[in-house]
Amino acid sequence: MNEHDEHEHEGEENALVQEARLWQANGWTARVIKNEDDEGWAVAMYKDGEPEPALVGPWTMGRDKKNPKPLDVNAFNTLVKTASEVIRRHEQHLHAMLHKNTIVSTENGELKVTLDIVPDDDDPYAILAALDEMGEQVAKVRVPASFKLTPASAYAWIENDFRAPRG
Repeated sequence: MNEHDEHEHEGEENALVQEARLWQANGWTARVIKNEDDEGWAVAMYKDGEPEPALVGPWTMGRDKKNPKPLDVNAFNTLVKTASEVIRRHEQHLHAMLHKNTIVSTENGELKVTLDIVPDDDDPYAILAALDEMGEQVAKVRVPASFKLTPASAYAWIENDFRAPRG
């Protein structure tokens, strides 16, 4: 590695702030803030590009019992791990809310019926689809976002020759 490369790399590192109350690395920013509710401190974790913090939690007092404990690389890494887990659980929950499926037995074999909600602000809707045992799509219709997928509603749709259910 020549001098020029080393200098370039150094410049990149200097672009990230790593201070006692503000620490940036790996696409995250930790910011130690005054806890509005009491005398203590809190830490807010922001994922780059997101306006809202992914996580806000209590932060430890420093030795002087007045100022916050300074951030360091170990504390930061633990915070990133926790905040990432919060985001992952939120995404899993959202996915579970928007994507549902059920299996229906028919005389031609089992069909997997899926409901995928498209959360559009102006016109939310859902796509109801049926897949055969080989994963081939047999039918697909657009339904209201309020459509409730149950084994009974899936079976009724199949029995009705896959015509779009009302409501």
